[in-house]
Amino acid sequence: MTSKTILRALAGETQPVPPVWMMRQAGRYLPEYRATREKAGDFLSLCYTPDLAAEVTLQPIRRYGFDAAILFADILLVPQALGADLWFVTGEGPRLSTVTAQSDFDALKPADAIHETLSPVYETIRILSRELPSETTLIGFAGAPWTVATYMIAGRGTPDQGPAHVLREGDPALFDALIARITEATIAYLSAQIDAGAEVVKLFDSWAGSLKGDAFDRYALAPAKRIIAELKARHPGIPVIAFPREAGPAYEGFAKATGADCVALDNSVDAAWAAEHVQKDGCVQGNLDPSLLVTGGDALVAETKRVVDAFSGGPHIFNLGHGITPDADPENVHRMLEAIRG
Repeated sequence: MTSKTILRALAGETQPVPPVWMMRQAGRYLPEYRATREKAGDFLSLCYTPDLAAEVTLQPIRRYGFDAAILFADILLVPQALGADLWFVTGEGPRLSTVTAQSDFDALKPADAIHETLSPVYETIRILSRELPSETTLIGFAGAPWTVATYMIAGRGTPDQGPAHVLREGDPALFDALIARITEATIAYLSAQIDAGAEVVKLFDSWAGSLKGDAFDRYALAPAKRIIAELKARHPGIPVIAFPREAGPAYEGFAKATGADCVALDNSVDAAWAAEHVQKDGCVQGNLDPSLLVTGGDALVAETKRVVDAFSGGPHIFNLGHGITPDADPENVHRMLEAIRG
């Protein structure tokens, strides 16, 4: 049995103290991150400079001793590797050239052509494999096909993923082809991350909640199942965390339907409900409200303990329900860890 607590939770072990990490734990709330990002010059340069990307991945491990480090990268590196133009607008976020017509799709590269662009990411993982403490699990990740497609179709983040829904309904053949291309690229990308040293991979479906009914099954559940099956065929024993954010009742049964070893939960889901309906199928991850790391105080401690207690009857990885925000107080992370670890 491994001594790594995250891997033990993913294997189904219930532990007296849950292992813990945070989504976006390497980020703007940390002064050391801001200094390194300034050194890199811009966000994409930070992602593609292995020494600096490894450094920011290591910063929260040094400061807090989390049980896992998650690779510092971005879900939109895959569309860029497929041939989309990608840039970041300060204060507004990412922008992409769009895929809305067959000619746009035809201009994309094949899925197996991504590695040239993404090779610096694999080098970051190799550095981390050498430099992380022996007890710390290294998590790789990618965006899930639906979420990545929403950005590729709209060219940016949108409040309701409207452009992607319009294409999905108006030109299903083109939409299905795009989902298939992203799915194959994601398999290739995550497989290469595992070869480089990632011990767990996570699939972020940040916009899964805007898919309803059959559309959820077809575009959130089915691609996850395909990716997980292929990764496990290539890398037997590799654990996979799935995060179909805001799936609501569809969280129930998601692990069994996809083959995921763990389902990450957003903070709109009640922990007691999830313990009864989701954790029965295996490990769950989550799901503290990130806003509590801004406000802190007794509410942070009480809610942290409530989440720990709710999931104490089964395998659990403590995390937030979404990424930590730039305005979070680094001291509140210490308070959260004290509440978890006593």
